[in-house]
Amino acid sequence: VQLQASGGGLVQAGGSLRLSCAASGRTFSSYVMGWFRQAPGKGREFVAAIRWSGGSTNHADSVKGRFTISRDNAKNTVYLQMNSLKPEDTAAYYCAAAISSGSTWRDLTHRQVYGYWGQGTQVTVSS
Repeated sequence: VQLQASGGGLVQAGGSLRLSCAASGRTFSSYVMGWFRQAPGKGREFVAAIRWSGGSTNHADSVKGRFTISRDNAKNTVYLQMNSLKPEDTAAYYCAAAISSGSTWRDLTHRQVYGYWGQGTQVTVSS
């Protein structure tokens, strides 16, 4: 499994960015795709996840109403639309993949569940 994240950049507070994660290497219908972020000096935290089959989603409370995870089956790509960005959203953002069978949404907020990771893409929000 290969995951390629892109779309990060520098944006002013209140602005928007869309991150992409292109997945390849196998059929992902039984997978969950997630986004995590890690700010300097902090641990990697859950942002959002989507079940490839069915498209159900879960978002962290800190981003609900501002961020939206989605997927494009034809392109094998997962997106993270980020609106109303705040300086505290500044972090390296990582996409990840996990086999979804038996995993609850609570399970899927933990990075240990994800066996595949892409490289990070930096998001910097200026005040």
